[in-house]
Amino acid sequence: MLAVVTGPVRSGKSRVALGLALASRRDVVIAVGGLPDDPEMAERIARHQAERPSGLTVIETAADPVWIERVPAEACLLVDCLGTVLGTQISGHVPPDADLLPPGAETAASADAETLVEWLCARSAPTVIVTNEVGWGLVPAYPLGRLFRDVMGRATRSLVSRADRAWLVVGGRCIDLTGLPEEATW
Repeated sequence: MLAVVTGPVRSGKSRVALGLALASRRDVVIAVGGLPDDPEMAERIARHQAERPSGLTVIETAADPVWIERVPAEACLLVDCLGTVLGTQISGHVPPDADLLPPGAETAASADAETLVEWLCARSAPTVIVTNEVGWGLVPAYPLGRLFRDVMGRATRSLVSRADRAWLVVGGRCIDLTGLPEEATW
């Protein structure tokens, strides 16, 4: 089963996703991608760690480029969150001070995202993915931000279209996306 939990920041996505993962009644492996590269991010990571129940296996994907190989085939995988996992990969394609995307950066970043999406969709054990709805605000002022927004948007759309269940979490409430149409009709 593939479940996707999407929505804005601080909407309650992680709480909902953790509940789904624990309900699988399997060992839960959480893949996290955040790097404590500044004090505020370190505090966010510490808060997430403190809120997790004990007994879960955590894989830090930013420090482990082959993390996928360490996920047991029978475990429930919780990716929290796709943005931080993909963001780490994508950032490697663009120098931090770039005014323009280097040639091939979008192709490489999209390929990274597609590879991860395909692997997640191919798992036979329960998989729960937290992702952010990016792009509802301002257009990022720098190339890496725009690349991230575009790649994340496509990856989230692909996952939701292939998921067994998908929810949009807004204000702590879940909206079931599973049966909603993909096209608008009159």
